[in-house]
Amino acid sequence: MDNPVPPRAAGPGPRRRDRHGRGMRGPIAPPQVPLAASRAEAFADLVQDSVERLERRWPQLADIDFLVLEVPRLEGEAWNDEAVPLGGTIPAREGRPARVVVYRRPVEIRTKGRDERAALVHEVVVEQVAELLGLTPETVDPRYGED
Repeated sequence: MDNPVPPRAAGPGPRRRDRHGRGMRGPIAPPQVPLAASRAEAFADLVQDSVERLERRWPQLADIDFLVLEVPRLEGEAWNDEAVPLGGTIPAREGRPARVVVYRRPVEIRTKGRDERAALVHEVVVEQVAELLGLTPETVDPRYGED
């Protein structure tokens, strides 16, 4: 029997199967499962949860930008080896709202589990908001400092 259709040459293009003849591998977990979130995304969610908790009491926080950075910058800031900042504030300037920054890596290094990390993130956010508003942390969140 003659085969009128020549076999397809293996050339450039998407592979439909892996080298063992099985299908290409997919993601480990579907996107809606917490396992699929990266550590940075999970940390940003902790910050957002803390902000939402405070916004119920302080509606003016809607005018403040909350950012997550990996590590603090050394630009012009002098801090010693013992005190690596966990967060910071940037006051409002012409046409730019005030900002609260939380540094992800220093917070992650100081915590062991998700619950401990969530508590520390909330403390950092409360302290930075208090500094920005000129209040004490206990005024911003009455449960500040409780375990």
